[in-house]
Amino acid sequence: QAFASLTPTPRCFLASNFTPTKAQMSHIAQDWEPVVLRKNKPTGGAAGGAAAGPKGGTSKQTAAGVDIRKLEAEDDDAPMRLPTVSMDLRVAIAQARQAKGLSQKDLAAKLMIPAKTIQEYEAGKAIPNNALIAKIERNLGCKLPRNPK
Repeated sequence: QAFASLTPTPRCFLASNFTPTKAQMSHIAQDWEPVVLRKNKPTGGAAGGAAAGPKGGTSKQTAAGVDIRKLEAEDDDAPMRLPTVSMDLRVAIAQARQAKGLSQKDLAAKLMIPAKTIQEYEAGKAIPNNALIAKIERNLGCKLPRNPK
């Protein structure tokens, strides 16, 4: 009985009130089959719209000869780009940090955030977070331009 409680019981034994013996469980083993994932091979036709080039890339034109980049630029349903840090905020953070004599790493350590976050704010790649901007203001002792809500 202790053996049955320690090992997983196969489904066939769970359906009934049957408790297998040690001899009956000895022949049961997990049957694992390897799963092989493969990329689909491209079809030979040009029905897909973009033809493969000599290095495996695709052209930037559809089968009708229209440039895909122009279609994407004109697409009204395309997702909007998220706002990034304004130039005023980037410059203000860098100037205030340098006036205090802090490096990006030192400021990040004071704020208890990764140094990469400060780098992204000063490079203009970060999505502005007003709570973090307020935290930076308190540590640097200056007013920074905020992102409109």
